[in-house]
Amino acid sequence: METVNFNDIFKSSILEKTSNFSIVDSLVGLLVAFLIGLFIYYVYKKTFSGVIYSHTFNISLIIMSMATALIIIGISSNVLLSLGMVGALSIVRFRTPIKDPMDIVYLFWAIVSGILCGAGFIPLVIIGSILIGTVLILFGNRIKVENPYLLVVRYDETSIENLLEHVISEQVKKHSIKSKSVMPGNDFEVTYEIRVKDNDMSFINNISNLAGVKSAIMLSYDGNFTA
Repeated sequence: METVNFNDIFKSSILEKTSNFSIVDSLVGLLVAFLIGLFIYYVYKKTFSGVIYSHTFNISLIIMSMATALIIIGISSNVLLSLGMVGALSIVRFRTPIKDPMDIVYLFWAIVSGILCGAGFIPLVIIGSILIGTVLILFGNRIKVENPYLLVVRYDETSIENLLEHVISEQVKKHSIKSKSVMPGNDFEVTYEIRVKDNDMSFINNISNLAGVKSAIMLSYDGNFTA
């Protein structure tokens, strides 16, 4: 009867399948992925034009580049491991909402860079990242996105609605009514989407000084988030 001991277990194909990769190549791939991730981090911080900058999201771009490179290094040396990894990753569901299309661009850039670093295409990922970063910095700084504002005015007299419309139309470039509410106690609230002239917001003081106006609030609006 044949017995099985620990030596026989370790002599099986488990260690053989995981030992046929180069430690030096793996370290080089992870190091380049880290440096490319730092470059993506810098470009994202330099070109960010949203309402609130997320430092944790930017850090995740570096980790994503390295983690993707680590996965590619692992599955490139073992076909069975690659099939298992595909099956494991196919059941993962990410619940974090990505509302800004540019954030998706940076995520895709980080993933592609990690794949190329893990596969050993170091010159390609360096050249590609330099070109992509240059394009993002040039166009991100030159193209000015004019985000609208939301103006919320609360008043208690319907007679000032025409005057309010006149003041707003004279002092902003473009405006439109988004909603109007009737509050308890005969209070009214109207919300305008407006685009200001040369960042001049002094007109909100004129609105708040109108007789019958209780409050006037202006919010920055980018289509997904207000602040």
